[in-house]
Amino acid sequence: MANVMPHRKLSTTTIHIMALDGIIHVNSLFTLGLFLGLTLYPDPAATLVSGSCSAGLAIAENLVSCHVYSFSSFLFSSLIASALKQAIKIANVLIFSFRSFCCVFFVLSAFSFISFLYWCHCSGPCYSQNQIMTQKQDKFIDLLWFPSAWNHLSFPSNPPLKLLKIALFVKKWPHRSHAGGLERHALTLHLALAKRGHELHIFTASCLNCSFPTYPISSLYFHLSKPTAAGYLDQSIVWQQLQTQNSTGKPFDVIHTESVGLRHTRARNLTNVVVSWHGIAYETIHSDIIQELLRTPEEPQAYALAERASKVIEEVKFFPKYAHHVATSDHCGDVLKRIYMIPEERVHVILNGVDEEVFKPDVAVGKDFKKKFGIPENRSLVLGMAGRLVKDKGHPLMFEALKQLLAENDTFRRSTVFLVAGDGPWGARYRDLGTNVIVLGPLDQTRLAMFYNAIDIFVNPTLRAQGLDHTVLEAMLSGKPLMATRLASIVGSVIVGTDMGYLFSPQVESVKKALYGIWADGREVLEKKGLVARKRGLNLFTATKMAAAYERLFLCISNDEKNGENNCKYQSPLI
Repeated sequence: MANVMPHRKLSTTTIHIMALDGIIHVNSLFTLGLFLGLTLYPDPAATLVSGSCSAGLAIAENLVSCHVYSFSSFLFSSLIASALKQAIKIANVLIFSFRSFCCVFFVLSAFSFISFLYWCHCSGPCYSQNQIMTQKQDKFIDLLWFPSAWNHLSFPSNPPLKLLKIALFVKKWPHRSHAGGLERHALTLHLALAKRGHELHIFTASCLNCSFPTYPISSLYFHLSKPTAAGYLDQSIVWQQLQTQNSTGKPFDVIHTESVGLRHTRARNLTNVVVSWHGIAYETIHSDIIQELLRTPEEPQAYALAERASKVIEEVKFFPKYAHHVATSDHCGDVLKRIYMIPEERVHVILNGVDEEVFKPDVAVGKDFKKKFGIPENRSLVLGMAGRLVKDKGHPLMFEALKQLLAENDTFRRSTVFLVAGDGPWGARYRDLGTNVIVLGPLDQTRLAMFYNAIDIFVNPTLRAQGLDHTVLEAMLSGKPLMATRLASIVGSVIVGTDMGYLFSPQVESVKKALYGIWADGREVLEKKGLVARKRGLNLFTATKMAAAYERLFLCISNDEKNGENNCKYQSPLI
């Protein structure tokens, strides 16, 4: 009969040590899981630092606290278990006390871990805004306190709840292709509101040596006046015009001014004034710093920085005299609240929008445009720029980067072409770079839409840190990826990830590196990035979204609670 090994009887000490080893191993796994939990959360767009996470500050603090407590408790439980092992090996004394401590921390770790899961999956910080609102359909948002861009809200396209009488003050009204971002914003927004049936009265300067445009909209009225010598609205005249119209029939529900079209000295006692800021002095300081760094030794030193600081102080003093403020970028909204100290309920972020019916993908149109301007078929990459060809739009920087690239890389030169739409002193310099750069001159809206469809990527080298440039939004809606300067307004609102574009610092080497990266990625990668860019554009940057947000803000400001109106309350999922 074979020998049978006798069953070894384990001592109580050995069993205790084995049990403690098991606790340490399990705790190590839980500790590692908690340490990596937030970092490796499966939805990268739903983190505590993401703009898409709309949880409140208290919820975020509770989530982090529970995460830290749980991590700490598991760690302490493991340390006490290790100490208990050593105590058992040395002597069977104080065992009960050590075990009690270990149990206390293990229970704390389990409680904190459960709390962590509760906060993460029930309270919302790890969820997107849409998921949060879906869970809270019975809750209302007070729109005046909404902290994010109103473009994230979904307003119905039904006829407006009531028709408003709206006054607009804008220094200039767009004339053909000669219009800056502020004027284009005024045109796009207020034509959309007039088409919605609202009565629009536009107070603006008369056009010199040109015919003023007309529109087939019966609810749109223009009140023209001769501009001052500096090109601004004559405040005494426009104020008199406003008073006349305000006393004719129904008074104005809302008075909207694009920047300081209506000066604060006139607006300070009006509770229904809304001012839209397309650039403020605090943001412009960044632009001044960049331009000073790029200044050549031959150029005289500018004294803009000292002047700008005084301008910021001046703005901080008079901005609060306007009742309500609209920031056209997320960054501007943050500055108005933190730096300019305007109460949160008076600052509303509504991102710029462009006409989605005009700017949209059209492959055939793009091919015709390239054929018309003689763009060779063998060029594998077509890059485009549009806007004023001036210094503060970054064209000296882009010119130098292109000049170096075309000189140092024959393959790059043979395979790429740059289309430049716009007018300004740098147009002639671009022409000097040879056939790789085609300067198109200023384009009207229709031809600009064709231009976007002809390019593979849109490049915006601007040095202006303020506002939200319309050209990048037009390119996005046309299905094109972006390459742009790493400025707060662009990074915070537009290019929020590498899946839709490229960013560069305002330095020649950084621009060259970005261009080489685009060239290496090729057209196929750019097309995928363009799809992502268009999706974001349709969600946030359409004229329809912008007009709907402004309309609701105007309805909220003119809210008549005595008659049961609740236009400042919102109940619908975020996007």
